[in-house]
Amino acid sequence: MKLPSLKIGPHTAAIPLIQGGMSIRVSTSALAIPVAECGGIGTIGGSGLPPEELKEDIIRAKKATKGLIAVNIMFAMRDFNELVDASIEAGADMIITGAGFSRDIFKIGKKNNIPIVCIVSSPAFAKLAEKLGAAAIIVEAKEAGGHLGTERPLRELFSEIRPVVTKVPLIAAGGITNGFEMAEMMDKYGADGIQIATRFVLTKECSVADEFKQAYLNAKKDDVTLMRSPVGMPGRALKTKFVQKLMSGKPLKAENCEFKCIKKCNHLYCINERLMNACRGDIDEGVVFSGENVYKLNDILTVKEVFDQFVSQAESIYKEKGKSV
Repeated sequence: MKLPSLKIGPHTAAIPLIQGGMSIRVSTSALAIPVAECGGIGTIGGSGLPPEELKEDIIRAKKATKGLIAVNIMFAMRDFNELVDASIEAGADMIITGAGFSRDIFKIGKKNNIPIVCIVSSPAFAKLAEKLGAAAIIVEAKEAGGHLGTERPLRELFSEIRPVVTKVPLIAAGGITNGFEMAEMMDKYGADGIQIATRFVLTKECSVADEFKQAYLNAKKDDVTLMRSPVGMPGRALKTKFVQKLMSGKPLKAENCEFKCIKKCNHLYCINERLMNACRGDIDEGVVFSGENVYKLNDILTVKEVFDQFVSQAESIYKEKGKSV
């Protein structure tokens, strides 16, 4: 059965799939454009970027596609408001936000007629986000990569949140690696769509260094771990040499932070610099955020091939929301 479209605010994505917004400079316009062209929602990771750089990248994306371009911005960022303003000025279609909860963002969204999509990890915050005016809600569970707000698995968490969100689309995120799982979340669990990120790193269009992609391809199940982040939330990442040193509990050499990007940084190390190290290919001294199921992925595809694979697999078993697969 054909997959339904995904309507968020005034916008409709032909394919109910959001590409996760990975920072820093992992999800750029180079990745978001082909995702949007394939009928999904392409997302630029805005956290950690200078507002002007973010603005230029959004404008680049909007000029290149008539599809939907979102921007993901963590509320934990010190310049959160400036990044939101830059996104609106550049013409982003929607703003996705998580890693903290902002009440003011809904007022900004309403004032500027831009949909706000909230990433949540509890029924309480899902219910609050819908009440305050979220255009859609993403349930992100422990299997996701990057900063996490829960230790609970997707299917368990989603089942609790689904009954309390009744007016806006509810999207499942965390550990989804193929179209069969996409159909399962939509059909059996009632998701209106899915968000995936890790799978899109392993595409030809993703602009990270080849060493970053090879680290994903070489990853075994035990190579993925939870680590401490200066943001104040645990992060799921690969066990690079730096991450292993961090996990050992040994004192880290003090790092000068030129970015000062987080509102309440615990100064363990500079997360911006470590993420950029990985993006540039210095895996040993970097932080490589990754979903829990990265070990299941073993090839680099084009974005179109990812879409074709997910859609064909999902439609081969998809029935309708609420019916068992």
